[in-house]
Amino acid sequence: MSVRIGVLNVQGAVSEHVEHVRLAGAEPVLVKHPDDLQGLSGMVLPGGESTTIGKLMRKYGLLDPVRELAQKGLPVFGTCAGMILLASRIEGHDEPHLGVMDVTVNRNSFGRQRDSFEADVAVSGLSDDQPFPSVFIRAPHIVEAGPDVEVLATYDGKIVAARQGGLLATAFHPELTPDTRLHRKFVELAEAYQMATARH
Repeated sequence: MSVRIGVLNVQGAVSEHVEHVRLAGAEPVLVKHPDDLQGLSGMVLPGGESTTIGKLMRKYGLLDPVRELAQKGLPVFGTCAGMILLASRIEGHDEPHLGVMDVTVNRNSFGRQRDSFEADVAVSGLSDDQPFPSVFIRAPHIVEAGPDVEVLATYDGKIVAARQGGLLATAFHPELTPDTRLHRKFVELAEAYQMATARH
């Protein structure tokens, strides 16, 4: 039985994530309403504009159900703005969005859109030791990570990828490269979750 992974479909690089989920061996499901969350074993939060995505998640009634699922162990993969959505603390902002990952993020730590760049980043825990081709577009970074958060990658001294249980976050856009290793890693988390929930 293939693993069903939701891709939040309100803004951002949705189709690229859908394709990467498919290439990683899972079944992508577009998520725009709470009903779309049924039967998922994982959820992807694409990049885009975090404030806008947060507002749209509230508008479509998705914020609370996604938060509850994440708190119960549903694997969630946040890229760029998705990392900000997952964070418990956002520098300069009172209110987090989902607030499920024990990290503090700085929203625009790598400059504006025109300062976008690509870099090869060493990411621990991938299937081989090759660096990951990482696309940074108005990227955030993690300023502080709690004791249960595993730092997977740094760039220029800044934390740009981390994992806490089933939560995976990258400051860069893996879906904008041909490399599917991070999506495959996430599908493994989703498969483990599916097996664990099937036993209960």
